[in-house]
Amino acid sequence: MRGSGRKSSPAAASRRAADRQAVFEAVAALKGAEEAQRFLSDLLTPAEIDAFAERWRIAQLLDEAVLSYREIAAETGASTTTVARVARFLKEEPHQGYRMMIDRLRKLRVKRA
Repeated sequence: MRGSGRKSSPAAASRRAADRQAVFEAVAALKGAEEAQRFLSDLLTPAEIDAFAERWRIAQLLDEAVLSYREIAAETGASTTTVARVARFLKEEPHQGYRMMIDRLRKLRVKRA
């Protein structure tokens, strides 16, 4: 997916950045889980969707703070390295995408209850 491994030109890097932004905008335009499923099923392979789902489950389990990294790895089938990476993004990285979505979904569940 990333090409031949040659160094990319500034133009190619700019194009990739624009392509990423276009994907983000497409995802932001989705209206609900059914549309997300349709779009992502076309965009990603089943293995890529499974990898996303695995990382999302790991983030939720880490947020619950009940299981150890090894227990989460055993429950999800992920490596402890993947669990640690998700934990780092959940707690330390500046994007805070996992945190944003965990908190947003929690609020939605409270509203529905």
